[in-house]
Amino acid sequence: MKRCLLLPILCLAAALCALPQQGKAQQYTIKFATLATDGSTWMNVFKEYDAAIRKESGGRLGFKIYAGGVQGEDKDVMRKIRLGQIHSAGITGVGTGEISSKLRILDAPFLFQNYDEVDHFHSVMDAELDQEVLNNNFVMLGWAEVGFVYVFTNTPVRGVADMKDVKMWMWEGDQIAEAAFKALGIKPIPMSVIDVLTSLQTGLINGAYTSPLAALVLQWNTRVKYMMSAPLADASGAVVIAKKKFDALPADLQEILLRNGRKYMADLTRRSREENAASIQTLKRNGIQWIEVTDKKTVQDFQTTGKTARQSLVGKLYDQAFLDRVEKILTDFRATRRTPK
Repeated sequence: MKRCLLLPILCLAAALCALPQQGKAQQYTIKFATLATDGSTWMNVFKEYDAAIRKESGGRLGFKIYAGGVQGEDKDVMRKIRLGQIHSAGITGVGTGEISSKLRILDAPFLFQNYDEVDHFHSVMDAELDQEVLNNNFVMLGWAEVGFVYVFTNTPVRGVADMKDVKMWMWEGDQIAEAAFKALGIKPIPMSVIDVLTSLQTGLINGAYTSPLAALVLQWNTRVKYMMSAPLADASGAVVIAKKKFDALPADLQEILLRNGRKYMADLTRRSREENAASIQTLKRNGIQWIEVTDKKTVQDFQTTGKTARQSLVGKLYDQAFLDRVEKILTDFRATRRTPK
């Protein structure tokens, strides 16, 4: 009888002794929050990122993920990071603006006309923007994109004048959106993202703005009829971690986290662009009417509106010298693209 009892005990002891040889136990957990929902491209890529750092670290490092906004919207999440309740976040431009207001330039209305301009801007400015993040006690793990944002409405919008009749939603507290709509002559209705679908259903608003992919994910497309072809802005995104948490990691884990962050966020940007392009076609097939904006005067009107909005934020989000430098980077790039080879 004693021998029967002894055998399982010895087996258990042997198994326990073998565990350290199979892989080190997780020593460092990063609590991560995002608005992205399970099953979305954003969350799928982030889970790939998590799997990669777990594998490379031998299981010593990993994320604990709070998806779908369970920790609140961007401003709530950034506050919780500063309180030490969570450590890291996948955020939109609203969230990066909580780190440094000048980062909101990435979401400025009608600043970028295409993805080539976005990529060029990041190639020139990322080092400076990353340093700005670091100066404000965060570490940039990777820039990403929500994608170009379009205006969705229940009445056709073909130009600036038509915007004045829209009961437009605005993300509550978003200074960039507020400046854009003021320049367009709109008094928007501020509210949380989670209230938009219901408000479209009840008619409290009849216009909203988001990326094509997000319009499908959030089901806003089921409550609007039209989509204007001229994008309002390129909505930025990023994954950041509190500097205090990052500094507490061993150097080898910091390197794994940074390298994979840049890799997977670049992949997210690529996949997001592909899926946004596909989503436009899906929206059209599902009955959304595409309002083409090609008239040169109308395009110029929107560009002028964007410049007015960006200028109105000088002294609030950034200084004049910074705005001038940003606009010159893009002006010079456009000039090189127009120059015959």
